[in-house]
Amino acid sequence: MESRVIREDRSRMKNKEKKQIPVIGQGINKKAGITIFTLVMLIMGVIIVCYHNPLANQTDELVKKIIACTLIVIAVIAFIKFYDKITQLPFELYQNRRLIWRLAKNDFKRRYAGSYMGAVWAMIQPVVTVAMYYIVFQVIMPQKATLVGEGIEVPYLVFLTAGLVPWFYFSEAIVNGMMALLEYEYLVKKVVFKISILPIIKIIAATFIHGFFVLVLLIIAWFYGFTPSLYTLQIFYYSFCMFVLVLAISYTTCSVVIYFRDLQQIVNIALQLGMWATPVLWNLGSFSKKAQMLVKINPLVYIVEGYRSAIYEKQWFWEDFYSTMYFWIITIGLFCIGALVYKRLKVHFADIM
Repeated sequence: MESRVIREDRSRMKNKEKKQIPVIGQGINKKAGITIFTLVMLIMGVIIVCYHNPLANQTDELVKKIIACTLIVIAVIAFIKFYDKITQLPFELYQNRRLIWRLAKNDFKRRYAGSYMGAVWAMIQPVVTVAMYYIVFQVIMPQKATLVGEGIEVPYLVFLTAGLVPWFYFSEAIVNGMMALLEYEYLVKKVVFKISILPIIKIIAATFIHGFFVLVLLIIAWFYGFTPSLYTLQIFYYSFCMFVLVLAISYTTCSVVIYFRDLQQIVNIALQLGMWATPVLWNLGSFSKKAQMLVKINPLVYIVEGYRSAIYEKQWFWEDFYSTMYFWIITIGLFCIGALVYKRLKVHFADIM
């Protein structure tokens, strides 16, 4: 099915080649691209330096500002030095955006091809998962309500589901993204095919399933009295954060796993440990402020806590200023690393496979 879609898309592109609108980046030379990125980073740095929270420990605030500005400087230097290698990847993704969308839908359909219920299984899976946790933590071993910020008591099932939904998304997308090139090995060996689009195809397919999980989460929260509000719309923002983070990591893992197949087992073990290192099953607020700062080094903490804020804490993402800045600086850095690793190892993919 993928081959047919690729042929159709390629034929359409040839017919419209002369009329095609120039893609982003074709009208931006290297100097302009570097200037734009540097200005964005400079503005971000100025915002960080000028930000002031009178209620926070000023020593901690100074340390956060120094770390953030250092990361920004490193990002700018790396971007200038490796501009061509870093920018090639996002340009390719933009150029092939229509093909990416079509292949992602086909990948999602193929997952349930041959089954009687088809894509209905995508809806059944989150329902059964949550039902299992409900039986364990509400019927067999009842848990007390979790006390979160501002004295809000949240039923443990809501607290747990709000943490599990983004974690399930991350774990499935990171594995699928890592194995994308190996799964589509026959496309990797095609000289004319842009294999850079394969990881994002798998991640988009995982996003479709994530949408069903989010729906179940909202229903459970509503059942316990947490009705949707404007804050709830932030789930789209945090889902986008997860999407970009996974994509950034996947370009490194999908490149390395071709040379080192044991990486798949290492990632599976890391996911098991990561679930306990991320406040999925436990409350971050039960730790001291310094311990929380150490835990927040993990960028997934920002997303998991963000889902919970969107559901019941009623807090906007920009209110957690430093966590937001830190997350995007780290994510941009990981994407740049992924682009460089992919570009470096890509030339021998077909030979090793």
